[in-house]
Amino acid sequence: MSKSPDTEDFEDLYETAPCGYISISPNNKVVKANRTLADWLDVKDPDALVGKSLHDILCFGGRIAFETHLAPLLRMQGHVHEIALDLVTSGGEKLPTIVNAAEKRDSKGRHVFTRLTLFKAVDRLTFERGLIEARATAEAESKAHREAALLREQFIAVLGHDIRNPFAALAAGVGMLERKEQLSDTGHVILREMTASIDRALALVEDLLDLARGSLGGGIPINRNADAPLEPVLEQVVGEVRRIAPDREIDAHIRIDKPVFCDRGRIAQMASNLLANAITHGAADKPVRFSATTTVDQFQLSVANAGSPIPEAIRERLFQPFFRGATRASRNGLGLGLYIASEIAKAHGGKLEVESEPVETRFTFQMHLEVL
Repeated sequence: MSKSPDTEDFEDLYETAPCGYISISPNNKVVKANRTLADWLDVKDPDALVGKSLHDILCFGGRIAFETHLAPLLRMQGHVHEIALDLVTSGGEKLPTIVNAAEKRDSKGRHVFTRLTLFKAVDRLTFERGLIEARATAEAESKAHREAALLREQFIAVLGHDIRNPFAALAAGVGMLERKEQLSDTGHVILREMTASIDRALALVEDLLDLARGSLGGGIPINRNADAPLEPVLEQVVGEVRRIAPDREIDAHIRIDKPVFCDRGRIAQMASNLLANAITHGAADKPVRFSATTTVDQFQLSVANAGSPIPEAIRERLFQPFFRGATRASRNGLGLGLYIASEIAKAHGGKLEVESEPVETRFTFQMHLEVL
């Protein structure tokens, strides 16, 4: 029986809706997607997306947002609304979207699917960037000032929007544990570790915001002392990275038997940045090696990974701000991690160097131990 022209065709409504639809399995495999989403991604047939991992259509920042914000909230409350999630097209272009998502469960409460509805956010982001550029231009009195202000404001916008989201999920989880759960001794330990991680991460974000607002060219301020041991701080950093990248092996050797007169938060920040760089660019089937030791008069921290060597031309610019090198589109970031690590080294009167050979790439920080 043919349908009347004025009768809604629900199959056509799904396929050509003015938004993207995608359903994923509990292990994040695509089980269905509509024509609209396929067109956005420059994919000819929506069925070509079926069976792929959701991560295959997310850019690097989108993967982080999904794993650290969207997925935890779904597990806790079963639905999320208006979450920023950046996709990547088949041509490698980033596609900003706003996502609503809900879990589908069977009669026994078992998770069957997660349904996501996506709306393009390109115009919204363009509008936001326009406001940022207009403000920067109004404040600038010279070409150099305008360029510096624009970089600063763009960085603040991205940092405030994309980096704070994961902390909201962590804070929500801690809050639920505090309000609703009877915790064992182990649970209290885990809760304290989570709270400490959130506090340290938020402090680092605030430091970077302050840096972006006015200190990009003036060095990084530090607060040095030897009032507490450095070793537990670095062990916590390694533990955090292991939890973020559970499929990667990290061999850690930490032996600090002398007081280190330093800013422990900044040294931890350096270690975290170097480990993240090794996880991102190192060979996935080889371990990342982390070492922090003291000698008679030196403190040394190093991170090494296997993988392709860094070309000399790129090595010369690695520690410049906003330099990303020839990374794949899905791995693009702000290009500040190694720059910040280098500035922390300088602020401690030390140096951060890189050696890159076919066997491994190693970043090494050295500073003199002061007699206290």
